[in-house]
Amino acid sequence: MTTTLVLGIGNNLLTDEGAGIHVIHHLQETCRESPEVTFLDGGTLSFVLASELAAHERLIVVDAAHMGLRPGEITCFEGSDMDGYLKGNRKSVHEVGLTDLLDITRLSGHFPQKRALIGIQPLSLDWGEAPTADVAAAVPEAAKMILSLITAWDDR
Repeated sequence: MTTTLVLGIGNNLLTDEGAGIHVIHHLQETCRESPEVTFLDGGTLSFVLASELAAHERLIVVDAAHMGLRPGEITCFEGSDMDGYLKGNRKSVHEVGLTDLLDITRLSGHFPQKRALIGIQPLSLDWGEAPTADVAAAVPEAAKMILSLITAWDDR
């Protein structure tokens, strides 16, 4: 049985910065639980998440990502594209922590061969517990993208 960790990261007290967390909560509310897929609210990241990454063969991270797109626009960086994005011009403190977590998995021999980052372009990072309208509208779309990616990986 191949397992997938879907990890939402962000700070849900800073409007669109919590995009990843909102997507995870949406998935938890709308999808049946499965031993093959874990939906995890990773908050603002911590090294304790390394054990969760190591316990799964595949990884999908969802987060607010500055990509120079329209607010609420979603992009999927898969495999080496994800690695390149994380090593490139990072504009999120989570990506630094995510790179560190992936390095731990690499060193421990648990690096996910199938991995992806679902990025949602934020509009605002001001104080607020709800995302802006553009990012809120992207939440179900990002969830569908995640489920489609899992299905595509299952079919490969």
